[in-house]
Amino acid sequence: MTTPLTYTDENRFEDDVVAMLRRHGWDEVLDRPTERQLIDNWAQILYNNNRDQDRLGDVPLTSSEMDQIIEQITDLRTPLRLNEFINGRSVAITRDAPQAHNLGKEVSLKIYDRREIAGGQSYYQIARQPRFSTAAHKLMPERRGDLMLLINGMPVIHLELKRSGVPVSQATNQIIKYAHEGVFTGLFSLVQIFVGMTPSETLYFANPGPGGKFNPDFFFNWADFNNEPINEWPTVVTSLLSIPMAHQLIGFYTVTDRAAGALMVMRSYQYFAAHRIADRVESHEWGSGNRGGYIWHTTGSGKTITSFKTAQLIADSKNADKVVFLLDRVELGTQSLANYRSYGGDTIDVADTASADELLRLLTNDTSVLIVTSLQKFHHLQADTLREPVLKKLRDKRIVFIIDEAHRSTFGDMLLGIKTTLPDALLFGFTGTPIHDENQKVHSTTATIFGDELHRYSIADGIRDGNVLGFDPEMVETYRANDVRTSVALEQAKAVDEQDAFSDPHKEKTFLKYMDKAQVPMAGVRHEDGSYDKGIEDFVPMSQYNQPEHRAAVASDIAEHWVHLSRNSAFHAILATHSIVEAIEYFQIFRDSYPHLNVTALFDANIDNTGEAQLRKEDGLLEILEHYNAKFDQHFTMTTHDAFKRDIAARLAHKAPYNTPAFTHDKQIDLLIVVKQMLTGFDSKWLNTLYLDKVIDYENIIQAFSRTNRVFGPEKPFGSIRYYRKPYTMRRNIDDAVKLYSGDKPFGLFVDHLDEHLLQINQCFTTITRLFAGIGDFSRLPGDEADRLEFAKVLPELYEHLQAAQVQGFTWEQDTYEVADTEIAVELTEPVYIALLSRYKELGGAEGEPEPGGGDGDDRPPYDINVHITHIDTARIDADYLNAKYTKYLRAIEAGLPQAELDELLSDLHAGFARLSADDQVFANRWLHDIQSGDADLVPGKTVQDYINEYKLSQQDREIAQLVRAIGVDAELLRIILAAHVDEAHINEYGRFDDVISSVDLDAATQYFYQSAGRKPSRFKVHRAIYKLLREYVLHHNLPTDLQEAAEEA
Repeated sequence: MTTPLTYTDENRFEDDVVAMLRRHGWDEVLDRPTERQLIDNWAQILYNNNRDQDRLGDVPLTSSEMDQIIEQITDLRTPLRLNEFINGRSVAITRDAPQAHNLGKEVSLKIYDRREIAGGQSYYQIARQPRFSTAAHKLMPERRGDLMLLINGMPVIHLELKRSGVPVSQATNQIIKYAHEGVFTGLFSLVQIFVGMTPSETLYFANPGPGGKFNPDFFFNWADFNNEPINEWPTVVTSLLSIPMAHQLIGFYTVTDRAAGALMVMRSYQYFAAHRIADRVESHEWGSGNRGGYIWHTTGSGKTITSFKTAQLIADSKNADKVVFLLDRVELGTQSLANYRSYGGDTIDVADTASADELLRLLTNDTSVLIVTSLQKFHHLQADTLREPVLKKLRDKRIVFIIDEAHRSTFGDMLLGIKTTLPDALLFGFTGTPIHDENQKVHSTTATIFGDELHRYSIADGIRDGNVLGFDPEMVETYRANDVRTSVALEQAKAVDEQDAFSDPHKEKTFLKYMDKAQVPMAGVRHEDGSYDKGIEDFVPMSQYNQPEHRAAVASDIAEHWVHLSRNSAFHAILATHSIVEAIEYFQIFRDSYPHLNVTALFDANIDNTGEAQLRKEDGLLEILEHYNAKFDQHFTMTTHDAFKRDIAARLAHKAPYNTPAFTHDKQIDLLIVVKQMLTGFDSKWLNTLYLDKVIDYENIIQAFSRTNRVFGPEKPFGSIRYYRKPYTMRRNIDDAVKLYSGDKPFGLFVDHLDEHLLQINQCFTTITRLFAGIGDFSRLPGDEADRLEFAKVLPELYEHLQAAQVQGFTWEQDTYEVADTEIAVELTEPVYIALLSRYKELGGAEGEPEPGGGDGDDRPPYDINVHITHIDTARIDADYLNAKYTKYLRAIEAGLPQAELDELLSDLHAGFARLSADDQVFANRWLHDIQSGDADLVPGKTVQDYINEYKLSQQDREIAQLVRAIGVDAELLRIILAAHVDEAHINEYGRFDDVISSVDLDAATQYFYQSAGRKPSRFKVHRAIYKLLREYVLHHNLPTDLQEAAEEA
């Protein structure tokens, strides 16, 4: 039987998913169970798995004993602690069953064993349409989920399904809605993983827990080993939700990050990498060699989590005695140690090494399994410095080394020393930029050091999946290419000037050769046979760029583009220079000429007391520290330079203590000037631009560029790169690096240029204009549902292109741009764009939140709403714009201008109402009509929004008075909840909606409904009608004019 991939009926889809799950390891189906029934089911499984005499014997668990377990779950509360509860393997209770032989004693019950997969005492069940308790919101309708997957009776995976044609975001929104309503409490708080599924797309993500924030950036698609996304639901079920995978997902591939207080779930590529290494260790014949293999995962893809989980799998399997995380920098070691300890929690002891002696002790003892140390410390443990008994003890251990940043830390004598000391240790490397034949070091590549590539997740994969950003590299010529070419041609021809060059045939021939772009391009050409043809820039000495005029041009370019590239200093940047002396001179230029920018510099602080250059370096370091201390009220000295570096890193990354609202721009670093530091291994999502005044290649390019590509949000659509030194050579080097490190998938690494984004903006706006045909001012949504659906799709595309264009230099003040000899006129204006944002928010209902589809008999396809766009605050822009128009109108009245001019100004003000929400437009138009009829009292100092609010409150007073007369509700309680502007998730926060409902006079309401509808309703129907009436009014401010509709429903 073939499985259909298109479903018009969600129930049919659910039937087929359940059938597929049952064919892949899930056994029993529990139909529409309540929480109590699921607790009883768990109790039976616990009884079956704990029949030993020292546990339950032949006496089943009582309800009160199960309540003890549920109470423990409630106390633990967060998914992080509940994950530790589940993976803790057992739970303790005090027996209270009168028949129990151990009455009154504490017993430990086995609940789950992550190693006991598809056998032993493991139970796999499906709860179909589980019924959620709404006791916390007793007036809300019953909630039912779609599917819950139970392991050993514990609900650990929850699925929400949507039919074909419905975006998967509606399934995830349904989960978010349920979470806000508090249904994932009690037994259901054990859910670790959420899955939103349609027939053509699936997203999975960790439960953030009560009060946690659902972040769509961490909603993942599953993919295969080659990182190709898996979309068809049957393949998702067989590869992600089947047994044993689902069992392993909960036991091995979730991560508890105690520092962040969050539960994380691994992405598919992380799973494959950890799994491959664990398999390699398991099958390894100790003594047969030390090359385990390497993982090529792009920078920013979460290698720390992957390496930790790898070590945890190895340690858990007992296939190695020691797992050593080896890093080549002390500060990286400190950061990684904190991360590993955070991930390990109470279950895994991660040992630190304060010294080489401490490292030796940890390696030779029989307890410490996971060790974090530096390559430098291990270098001291050479074979010729150790006594034979100690060396033998070391060599008898099965030791696995996991080496981070393997592209740079593993080449040289230090790694050779490890192989000599421990020839049978097994080495694995993690790197985002492995060394290949093209850029090998000391005749070694990553493969010759570590062995096979075990898994690859290239930068192209990361960009496609949205795990890292693409780049926007742009060359900047501080010397015109033609001037450089002419100078080189004259030099090679040994001519003084062009006239001299043409005066001699030999000079002329040489001169014309170097002036010919076809014969000598600006950048040299590498050939496959290893030969190299020089380009023009190869003849330019580096000293050409070590000139004051070059640095002045670079600094001027940075300052000129600062506002739009940094989004008005919201983000930070790095300037990488060729040398320490140049870094110091750049620092002085910015300090003296651009004091509005917060600038500092960081480079190697060692002084060797030799030469004038060292004296300049020392003087420069002192200037930099003095300036930093004065600007940021610090007290760093030459002897505390390491602390100075840590402070810079914390400011750039907005890490403690710089992660509070008090960390304002005056305390931030705008631009950090470096030579080599921070260009590899440093992570900050707040960095978005790299300025390069140095020539680099291959792995150094990818590493440096990757400082800018951490995901942040729509405000940071890509990492911006501007390069100045030998720009054509750098452009060639960038192309070569991309070819080497994109995994043969270079598409997407470089984002569109400004002209392409502007053309896309025009194209999107043309489509939107067609959708709003007949609504020239965009003051309301199209009436046709298909047009609204298309608008919901096109507006986010326009928004993304606009965000990118603004970073690349687009402003609303300029509507025409000349790019590559082509003139592009942008048709969209800022007032229209603001109006379109207001219309888009209206698609999402109250507060602009997306409304989950399905239910209530509504078969219309739901809108796929981008929540970030709905949260853009346009109110201030609207207010400033309208107030300017209104002030202009008032001044015209005071000046006694003719009525025709006043009418024109009023019409101009009215045109601006399209920017307002649909609700506000109603009141603004009433106010405008009162102005035109002379009934409005115009008061100097009042804003347009003041008048709108007055009209709103006046109507609200009338509506509240109507409700008080009809159903006797407490007016003050109603005003309080209306003033709070609650959404559906928070309507009953602090019990405030319950209070409003309780204040209703049911006798009066019953009488009112009787008089209105002509029949006497039951109190139950009155109660239900009141709940629906008030809920609709509080959430959406919708109130029937005469309440007749509510009376008829009762």
